[in-house]
Amino acid sequence: MTKNKTALFDLHQANKAKFVEFAGYEMPIQYEKGIVEEHKITRSAAGIFDVSHMGQLFIYGDNKLTEDLEKIFPLNLKELKVFKSKYSFLMNDQAGIHDDLIITKLEDGYLIILNAACKDDDFKIIKELLGENYKYELKDDRSLIAIQGPNAVQILNDIIPEVNKLNFMSGGWFNYLENKIFVTRSGYTGEDGFEISVPNSLAEEFTKKLMGKGAELIGLGARDTLRLEAGLCLYGHELNTKLTPIEANLNWAISKSRLDDMNFIGSVMIKEQLSQGTKQLRVGIQPEGRIIAREKTKIFNDKNQIIGEITSGTFGPSVNGPIAMGYIDSEYSNKNSKIFLKIRGKKHPANISGLPFYKKSYVKGAA
Repeated sequence: MTKNKTALFDLHQANKAKFVEFAGYEMPIQYEKGIVEEHKITRSAAGIFDVSHMGQLFIYGDNKLTEDLEKIFPLNLKELKVFKSKYSFLMNDQAGIHDDLIITKLEDGYLIILNAACKDDDFKIIKELLGENYKYELKDDRSLIAIQGPNAVQILNDIIPEVNKLNFMSGGWFNYLENKIFVTRSGYTGEDGFEISVPNSLAEEFTKKLMGKGAELIGLGARDTLRLEAGLCLYGHELNTKLTPIEANLNWAISKSRLDDMNFIGSVMIKEQLSQGTKQLRVGIQPEGRIIAREKTKIFNDKNQIIGEITSGTFGPSVNGPIAMGYIDSEYSNKNSKIFLKIRGKKHPANISGLPFYKKSYVKGAA
């Protein structure tokens, strides 16, 4: 089966990337400096992430589009201002998560950023639910490039003036070499940063400009350690069609006003779980010592009973220790509860932790 390549593949190769297959794409896992150093570069300076494998779905329509999207997503889209973004979910009738995504309101519709492995199915589901009354464009002629870290705003503002005026989770159209590019102040690392939708024909040149101003290419390996430190979910690990936003501890992403009307897909289950609680919850976990608990590691209580499972685990370079997330029986989900992780046949002590492990550095107000 042929792997897809992004418009930056040749640039990754020229910078000696190690590649892995991810969601059908050949993607850089790391470069010569390695995952830990790339992680530190993003936290201390600025890292560039090729996220062009993700879906950029533009949907164009009038006020009826907003009404119809509110029947799908648990957001108050009527009150969302133009060029503002919200995190949300595409759910099934049982509130299981098909995908988690970012929705941005445009002047004439919406831009929805979809996870790479889910984008084709998401598009089919959304189009089927909305019908043929709207114009859809799942872009394959545009790249998505993220720049993240404390130096990101200065670097990008030198290339695209006035992006420094954007607030967190907001965006807008900008001109770059006589082309329209869409920039949002957002990201997936816990750092301030931006995601830039740029035509494929300009992607390499644009990325080289970022590099010329001091930003460095970062692979999927460091992207994973950064997002885990920030307590952010990864679809297919913390989220899937058998888990709900309430179980995932993502209640905050459901608009409070929508909890009153409950007129969206999955609302019956959401209401039930909010009122009655859930049997399991997503939690942060910090193993004692230096042992790392990987995905599918079983979690035990002090009576040797299985009470959960790790969904993501790694060494956190910024916290200088092992970190993990997982689902656990709700009665054991309180912070500082003692648990045990079975790793290579031996049980190791750990504690339930608050999230995030690393304090997020998002910028709420523009410069």
